[in-house]
Amino acid sequence: MTIAVPSSAKLFWFLPTHGDGRYLGTSLGARRVDLPYLRQVAQAADHLGYRGVLLPTGRSCEDSWVIASALVGHTERLNFLVAVRPGLQSPTAAARMTATLDRISGGRLLINIVTGGNPVENKGDGLYLDHAARYELTSEFIVLFKRLLAGEHVTFAGKHLQLDDGHLLFPPVQQPHPALYFGGSSDHGTEIAAATVDTYLTWGEPPAQVGDKIRRVAERAQRLGRELRFGIRLHVIVRETNALAWAAADALIQHVTDADIARAQATFAQMDSVGQRRMSELHRGRRDQLEVSPNLWAGVGLVRGGAGTSLVGDPETVAARIREYMALGIETFILSGYPHLEEAYRFADLVFPLLPRAAVDRAAPAAPTATGGVLGEAIAADYLPAPAYAATP
Repeated sequence: MTIAVPSSAKLFWFLPTHGDGRYLGTSLGARRVDLPYLRQVAQAADHLGYRGVLLPTGRSCEDSWVIASALVGHTERLNFLVAVRPGLQSPTAAARMTATLDRISGGRLLINIVTGGNPVENKGDGLYLDHAARYELTSEFIVLFKRLLAGEHVTFAGKHLQLDDGHLLFPPVQQPHPALYFGGSSDHGTEIAAATVDTYLTWGEPPAQVGDKIRRVAERAQRLGRELRFGIRLHVIVRETNALAWAAADALIQHVTDADIARAQATFAQMDSVGQRRMSELHRGRRDQLEVSPNLWAGVGLVRGGAGTSLVGDPETVAARIREYMALGIETFILSGYPHLEEAYRFADLVFPLLPRAAVDRAAPAAPTATGGVLGEAIAADYLPAPAYAATP
């Protein structure tokens, strides 16, 4: 099959709500990630022309919804890609939160559906489903979530979820709902992506592996009469020369010990995430085989879960590698670098001019009832009063 090659890239940055600093594996050079610092990163991304920011989720992170709500008023065009967690939120509560944040941001919310691949953390959150059951739950959740945001009254009895006349009073700005992003490397994950979401995300694997995964998902979507967009999550280490970039990569992990690596890899091995397993297999916990594809470096994944690879090189080299991913069908690039504030500027200064970038825009202004809530109090907390506007003479 033929996968459309995007003519321009949508470039996102990352809000490091789980911590930030100059080096991995040490408090040396670390910085306090508080609201003023996150505001600096978000405003830098907004000013520089990144399309949006991804907010991570999990017990090691500040809550993504609270942080996004605190920052939308300090930015103008920036989109916020915020996680919804099936099994930790009901679809109705998640839809209400989504509609509210979409309204108060003026249509700048994007939704990242996160099933969660760490059974230990899931149990700590009260979620005891195995891998297959979590994806069954996720599938039911997304279908209900979309229907609720589209304005339907939903009654549903499934294997994991049940609703009786679930509905929203106040709609989101973006119709029928904010765009949905989702990543999953297992068969369950790719099936859900093909059937339900708008953009399929992958972590930064070598181009050949990414191409195979994209084709598999695209073929499944095509059989269902759907088309998907594709995105990738990568770190970046860009310097004026290749030698300086590789030196910066080595410096980033210079304080990581063998004990740190062993402890982190043991934790990752407990997870049932296929994507995490694929990340770990790129380097197998070894320092001597970290360039897993030309200019694709897996050093971050020695101690960081999830996205563990970086594009490393001078501006021209990194831009060329990004264009290789674009040729596979990747449109959205969610990037990060340590420290995130300085690297947001560095990447924009050095690489933006070398790439075809999609224009950054805002949603069309919404009607007052969409952005400002109800005009008058809801009756019996169940329906809105009829409009009673009189034309001004």
